[in-house]
Amino acid sequence: MTINTTLSKSLLCEISWEVCNQMGGIYTVIRTKLPPLVKHFGDRYCMIGPAVNPDAEAEFDPITDYSDAYGQAVVKMRDMGYDVQYGRWLVTGRPKVILLNPTNVYNRLDNIKRHLLEDHGIDSTNTDKLYDEVVLFGDLVRTFLKILDQEVVKGKQPILAQCHEWMSAPGILDIENDGLRVKSIFTTHATMIGRFLAMNDPNFYENLPKYDWQKEARKYGVLAIAQVEHRAALAATVFTTVSQVTARECECLQGKRPDVVTPNGLNIERFSAYHEVQNRHMAYKERIHRFVMGHFFHSYSFDLDNTLYFFTSGRYEYHNKGYDLTLRAIKRLNEMMKEAKVDTTVVMFFITRRPSWSINPDVLESRGVMEEVYRNCKAITDQLEDRLFYAAASSMGTHTLPNLNELVDDYWRLRYRRTLQSWKSSKWPIIVTHNLKDDVNDDILTYLRKERMVNSPLDKVKVVYHPDFISSTNPLFGIDYTDFIRGCHLGVFPSYYEPWGYTPLECVASGVPTVTTDLSGFGKYVQELDQDHEEAGVHVLKYAGRSMEEAAEDMAHYLFHFVKTTRRYRMIQRNKLEDYSEHFDWKNLAQRYIEAYTKALED
Repeated sequence: MTINTTLSKSLLCEISWEVCNQMGGIYTVIRTKLPPLVKHFGDRYCMIGPAVNPDAEAEFDPITDYSDAYGQAVVKMRDMGYDVQYGRWLVTGRPKVILLNPTNVYNRLDNIKRHLLEDHGIDSTNTDKLYDEVVLFGDLVRTFLKILDQEVVKGKQPILAQCHEWMSAPGILDIENDGLRVKSIFTTHATMIGRFLAMNDPNFYENLPKYDWQKEARKYGVLAIAQVEHRAALAATVFTTVSQVTARECECLQGKRPDVVTPNGLNIERFSAYHEVQNRHMAYKERIHRFVMGHFFHSYSFDLDNTLYFFTSGRYEYHNKGYDLTLRAIKRLNEMMKEAKVDTTVVMFFITRRPSWSINPDVLESRGVMEEVYRNCKAITDQLEDRLFYAAASSMGTHTLPNLNELVDDYWRLRYRRTLQSWKSSKWPIIVTHNLKDDVNDDILTYLRKERMVNSPLDKVKVVYHPDFISSTNPLFGIDYTDFIRGCHLGVFPSYYEPWGYTPLECVASGVPTVTTDLSGFGKYVQELDQDHEEAGVHVLKYAGRSMEEAAEDMAHYLFHFVKTTRRYRMIQRNKLEDYSEHFDWKNLAQRYIEAYTKALED
């Protein structure tokens, strides 16, 4: 990464609502991007976020030395009565962090909204609590930048303000009006109106040039947010977005083509397993085996050694995230596997967050009884080990294996039989692991019920719908999400609307083959990158300009092809993916942000 002379002296303030506050994909962007930026900017780099996360203190280490430019600005804000925290974020890179408390200035809300309307044409009527906190945070950011530029730095150093998404955008709208020497970079990761339109218009991409964005934003109740995005794109010194797909969307819906495209990356070193990629896959696959046994084997069993685990995950946007296409594809895959009489079983996991009351008691009970079966078997094998060894050592020349049943106490034999009897059931395994608050209107369940994909013993494709994210504290899996990925065989993400797509990228970094589409930013970037992505294990499904039925049929054929591949072929793909993942390391992709900063300073 190269940095020009002016940039090497600059202060860089990176502003995001997700600093010390995990909400979505932007958290992954800013956190994983830290090491190369901190390496090159050092203590001239500082992150700014809202003090809205009550758990932030656990990952925040206060700074008591206020002698640097950021510290001096913090002291001046505190003297003015603002609630400001200054410290280091306890993540890789340990960047300086400033957290501004928006509730501390709640009495200014009406004045701020009036200012946004009169000076920027942003109509903030009928907005929600999040929007109100965002504009309060924006006013605090504006105050901080004004103090930093006019009272602390006073033109001695260039100042860059990098803002992510609409929730940090209000803070840069008045830089020119305030006469600040600050250069701003606004990065949009998606447009709010684009997200809504894609969910509701099956011809979204064809109709992009025709939309009246203000009319559509008013229709979906997101006018103020869309106006903030629009004004930020025009006001910023440099406007960037994460993919060519979103660049076209911005041009049509925000009236400006982004100046620079800044693709998202990962800290690949964190995922690297080197020669251990196969061993880790085997280890975490065993943990998934354990879940599958608990979920299915009380009803019927299948050969785990000949079972493939597919999964999809992400925000619950049924159409945008491609859950609808995935369901159609696995239904067709099930038919193809039955017709071909394939011995393999596929378990398809849907991992997404939905409102639920709790884990289904039957699921928990089945898992608990299975663990009891395991403990009984362990106790029996321990007893057998000792007694078999004693019998062998005390035998008088005979080489006949003793009757193993006679070596097990009646107590353990009875307990073993009773536990199995209480576990076995004539019911088919349920699909959803939790009690949903509204399972009647859930789109995934509605489709599965309609198509009678209900985990019949005859189905070659089984479905597990887990409406919560996976973590090590999860009683059903007991592993982190990244470990769950490593244990699977294929990630399936046929998105219709996806400005970038971290889920398939996480698969690549973990050595797991994945499916994406040419409508996602990640898929488009992969296509432009090289022609070796298919061989490496990244399948880009052609979805642009095609109906869902056509795309689903193609994906079903790809999945069927994957089912028929050999274990050795899948091992080779996992190893190739680990090398391929280097394309997406922030060590390489952070250069795009450097280009944006350089362009801002040259403006």
